[in-house]
Amino acid sequence: MPLVEINYASHVPPAVLRDLAEVLPHAVSLAVECPEEPYDGDLRPGDVELRFREHGPFDVSGMDVVVEVRSKYFESRAADRQDRADRLCTAISEATGLADLGVYLSLPVAAWAQT
Repeated sequence: MPLVEINYASHVPPAVLRDLAEVLPHAVSLAVECPEEPYDGDLRPGDVELRFREHGPFDVSGMDVVVEVRSKYFESRAADRQDRADRLCTAISEATGLADLGVYLSLPVAAWAQT
C-alpha cells in the first residue's frame, strides 16, 4: 500500500488538487506495481493513501507541487526506481497540466497491516 504525500503551494488551484486526487491512486499503483504486489486495476480502500499538505509559512520549496510516494521495498521495484519516478512524474504532468512538479519515490523496508 503506497503512502502518498502531496505538498503544494497555496496558489495551486483547487481544481488541480481535485485532478491530483483523482489521477494519483491509479498512476501511483501503475508506478509501483511489481510481481510481488501486482496491480489488477481494481483499487480498494487502503490500497493507496493520499495526504494533501499545503506549504506552511516556514516551508522552503522551489516547486508548486511535490508528490512523495513511499511503497514497500522489493528488489523488482528498486531495480528501475528512477524510471518509475520519471513515468509517474510524466503521467501526473500530463493529467493535470502541472509544469512545476517533482516526484520522490522512496522504497523503505516496511510492513503493512490493515483491518
